[in-house]
Amino acid sequence: MARLGSFMADTSKSVWHQFFTIPNQLTAARFVLSLVVFVLIPLRAYMPAMIVFIVAAATDWVDGYWARRYGQVTKLGRVFDPFVDKIIICGAFIFLVAEPRSGVKAWMAVVVVGREMLVTALRGFIEQSGGDFSAKMAGKLKMVFQCLAVAASLLVLSFADHAVPSVLNPTLHILVWIAVVLTVYSGVGYVVAASKFFR
Repeated sequence: MARLGSFMADTSKSVWHQFFTIPNQLTAARFVLSLVVFVLIPLRAYMPAMIVFIVAAATDWVDGYWARRYGQVTKLGRVFDPFVDKIIICGAFIFLVAEPRSGVKAWMAVVVVGREMLVTALRGFIEQSGGDFSAKMAGKLKMVFQCLAVAASLLVLSFADHAVPSVLNPTLHILVWIAVVLTVYSGVGYVVAASKFFR
């Protein structure tokens, strides 16, 4: 019993120690900022939502760079970081579906959310079995265009309907479609990688 208590205490200390690394603190900040974005969009405060979203998305690059540069990659971070990424992207797409002129259709949000759920399930199973299911370049590129699509959507929404610069609407639709195509493409890539592992 004493050993169990000691083990749990050591585990608790380890988790707290990992949580207070700079990368994980940045990830926690990104989670809070994502909630702010989800509050601002229904309030139609689109420009503040865009600014907060961009800041949140930037922390994703910073925490990854910091973790690799200073050797602060942790087990907690490997779970927490992709989880928060999925929250902010899936949440943003879902909230934008409800906004007229956002350029995001319901089926697009379903594709984004479905892909993230599938990849999360595959990653969990494969890594639990001792395999490596790290993010691939297509997945990282997908994240970039998803962020660009959300930012462009919020920018368009920040204008009155008649005041949107003519270049913005086509740019928005191009970015959204690229994001959706990359979402599907990267998802297929993970499925292929998973099928090879299962064989």
